[in-house]
Amino acid sequence: MSNESPISTETEQRVAVVTGAGGALGRSHALHLAGRGMAVVVNDVTDPEPVVREVCAAGGRAVGVSAGVDTWKGGEQIVEKALAEFGRLDVVVNNAGILRDKSFGKLTREMVESVLAVHLHGAFHVTKAAWPHLVERGGSVVMTSSGSGLYGNFGQANYGAAKMGLVGLTRVLALEGVRAGVRVNAIAPLARSGMTEDVLPAEVLERLDPVWVSPLVGWLADPACALNGQIWSVAGGRYARVAVVEGPGVVFDHVPTPEELAAAEGLSQLEPWTEPGSLADQVKLLSLDQ
Repeated sequence: MSNESPISTETEQRVAVVTGAGGALGRSHALHLAGRGMAVVVNDVTDPEPVVREVCAAGGRAVGVSAGVDTWKGGEQIVEKALAEFGRLDVVVNNAGILRDKSFGKLTREMVESVLAVHLHGAFHVTKAAWPHLVERGGSVVMTSSGSGLYGNFGQANYGAAKMGLVGLTRVLALEGVRAGVRVNAIAPLARSGMTEDVLPAEVLERLDPVWVSPLVGWLADPACALNGQIWSVAGGRYARVAVVEGPGVVFDHVPTPEELAAAEGLSQLEPWTEPGSLADQVKLLSLDQ
């Protein structure tokens, strides 16, 4: 557990839920947040208690809950545990996940539904239950997306779709929560875990200790951090913001034919790019008087 001082002195009184915290990334996040003075609800469908004991042995406060995030009831139970043990909830780190990798033609219905249920629906279940309490005093939500969703990865149609869905959820909740002081951001981490051991080469995995990711979670969770609606790529010491941007585009004064689109110079050009902050910002890019 880190002994570094928190950015904000308020951190000592705050409470965080970390889903999928029984190992790898979630465990690292739980230990890091506890090391910054936060009480932590360690959630995992297996056994959260070893991580709870680690936190407590290092002088932190933690409680475990083994409810699954894949149901509305599970999400409610996780939040109820935080309120029952610590009386408040300030941070939600949606980290729980599973893999059911297979090329699209071989995917089964169960492979699709189970991955969506844990990753995308799970974030809905936990965040929806936590939302009233976050709105009450302001708070932070950290979603866990992935490069597989942002950029694609062979054999991960179910996982990639769920992870990109979390980007959309992040952007909407960031807009809806801003008046109440609730910030919502997403990370797209690469880290060594049971989920990545069979996906990434051994030489890459050596550099991808989960501890590299958790400081970013700690920063996004801190009340002194003003970031909202952002996506961050993080792996092995590299931290980079990811953005959805639009190029300048091409404007027609008539409905173009497919051939005209194919011949339009600069149609695929991205620079100079614009980063809309919302759908409303995208609408403003329309220039109907040209």
